[in-house]
Amino acid sequence: MVDILIGGIPPAGPPVSPTRPAAAGVEAELLNIRSPRKRIIGPKGRERRKQFRQDPVGGKVLTILVANGNILPKNLNTKDYRVVLRFVKK
Repeated sequence: MVDILIGGIPPAGPPVSPTRPAAAGVEAELLNIRSPRKRIIGPKGRERRKQFRQDPVGGKVLTILVANGNILPKNLNTKDYRVVLRFVKK
């Protein structure tokens, strides 16, 4: 969850640095599971999406929520990372 404060000032005191465990995993909540994307054919028989993406046939798309986003790398959107999942039953 992200709080957006417009015109707010940071609280007084020393800056809080997020703790990043080196080899520990990141706990997340599984929100949704869906099938992969299918081709979307437009009126002229061409792909309607601006950027074509082919998902694997047997794949699943998972939507996850990381409760503490401070432990994620700051440059996560640069595609320099590989994600490894481990499922643990509750």
